[in-house]
Amino acid sequence: MIKQALKLGTMAVGALALTACDAMSSLGGDTGMDGMDIPEVAAGELSEETMVDITRTLSSDEFEGRMPGTKGEELTVALLTERFEAAGLQPGNGESWVQEVPLVEITGKNFAPLTITNGDTDLVYDFGSEWVGVTYREDEQTQLANSEMVFVGYGINAPERDWNDYEGVDVKGKTVVVLVNDPDYETTGLEGKFNGRAMTFYGRWTYKYEEAARQGAAGVLIVHDTEPASYGWNVVESSWSGPQAYPARGDNPPPLTTMNGWIQKEVARELLAAAGQDLDALTAAAKTEEFEAVELGMSASTSFENDIRTFQSQNVIGILPGSEAPDEYVIHTAHWDHLGRCKAADDGDDICNGAVDNATGTAALVALAEAHSKAGAPKRSLVFLAVTAEESGLLGAYYYASNPVFPLDQTVGGINMDAFQVAGPAKDVTVVGPGKSQLDAFMMAALEADGRTMTPNPKPEAGYYYRSDHFAFAKQGVPMLYIDGGEDLVEGGREAGAAVAADYTENRYHGPKDEFNEEWDWSGVMGDLQLFYRIGRMMAESSSWPNWNEGDEFKATRDESCASAETGC
Repeated sequence: MIKQALKLGTMAVGALALTACDAMSSLGGDTGMDGMDIPEVAAGELSEETMVDITRTLSSDEFEGRMPGTKGEELTVALLTERFEAAGLQPGNGESWVQEVPLVEITGKNFAPLTITNGDTDLVYDFGSEWVGVTYREDEQTQLANSEMVFVGYGINAPERDWNDYEGVDVKGKTVVVLVNDPDYETTGLEGKFNGRAMTFYGRWTYKYEEAARQGAAGVLIVHDTEPASYGWNVVESSWSGPQAYPARGDNPPPLTTMNGWIQKEVARELLAAAGQDLDALTAAAKTEEFEAVELGMSASTSFENDIRTFQSQNVIGILPGSEAPDEYVIHTAHWDHLGRCKAADDGDDICNGAVDNATGTAALVALAEAHSKAGAPKRSLVFLAVTAEESGLLGAYYYASNPVFPLDQTVGGINMDAFQVAGPAKDVTVVGPGKSQLDAFMMAALEADGRTMTPNPKPEAGYYYRSDHFAFAKQGVPMLYIDGGEDLVEGGREAGAAVAADYTENRYHGPKDEFNEEWDWSGVMGDLQLFYRIGRMMAESSSWPNWNEGDEFKATRDESCASAETGC
């Protein structure tokens, strides 16, 4: 789970759970119900034993945290291949169970401090505790030397929204200081130039680094702030230190900075004060259309060495061919990878086992494959895709979406599974990005069949829809659902749900203590899995081709894809 300080958080969305349809109506959007062929399907025969066994195995120390390109990957791919075949699937890539994904691993070492020079005065910050940085360049030595610094607000250049934080300033060869999220994340509603409280892609760190590179910047320092980032500094430190995997860029790579990094908020406050600026005042200014970038009159320097390794990682793909429309595909995705070895806990444990994130989702692929096989092939084909390198930036999903084994214009839609909540049953599920596509109709029908409700994502400012593997498919126009565990627990209600989420975020997420626990209550997981089974089965038995709703940012891409397709959508 590249994304989150888990979704339940502390924000309540209402004292009472909404029904599925009422929740969709409350969003003010089209529910997508009109014209959808949604067949009734029986409940699936899902194995809790499969979920427990695979989660336990994948998150054992033997798998070493499932870092791509390690022994952990070899063991994971072998296990999934064996279990997919035993479940009754066929190899998904011709005669092969895998799709090769070319990656580069860069491991920084011997980090010099980040030194900010202001006239004759130097401010010096330690790697890890005060700043982190990586390079995307395949250079053995990274050197950022006396790079002039510019504060560029949220670092957004969005012509269609009449917004350009880089207007009037030349940042070539300079280091830009950037705020996390986007300008209107603090508003209460969902209306605004950047969708109000809901984060857009412009708020994501991936976009900010890409845009800075397009502008010619040498370095980027994102100011970490826990609320708009939706995770603490501990997540930044653990995720941005150690080996980092990137896609192989080929002969004509996109523009790249020299160094991309993060700084603690108080570090930003101190260095801006040294430049005669105030972080709070600049942040307020950056939220307005009148904002202009600020030259800081200081420079940044640091250096580090890099160990570089090129390797092939693997997506694992199985398929249950359809009985009537085998060339139409419903896809299920989950990422098998995690962080490998990371910053050690107090007891010396340095294996980030990733039991919840995302051994549970990977196990779900197998459990769903078993259930669908037992039920017999539906009309359309079902694809089960375990992707690599999600934690490094959705790399396996992006690679598949750019090099699809099954044509995207023949892919009906899909469901992504990332980190099941192991906290007992919930009355609801949390829907990330509700109101985006006509897949909501299938989801609501499945919720009704299971007697459950839905809660819209309580932290739209966190941009969770852009933080897991489904996003790679959505960018290519394929409608995708992303549904998380519920907030309203049967025992303890929303207060208990919030406490579970906070405990995981603070004590286990992206750390060595995300470990398997034999005492877990799997009943809630199995309820969520039944929902995913119903949705996938409904889509596979349907004759409809759901699209994104009017006004969604991905609809134009889907429409263009469908217009050029001779078959499929």
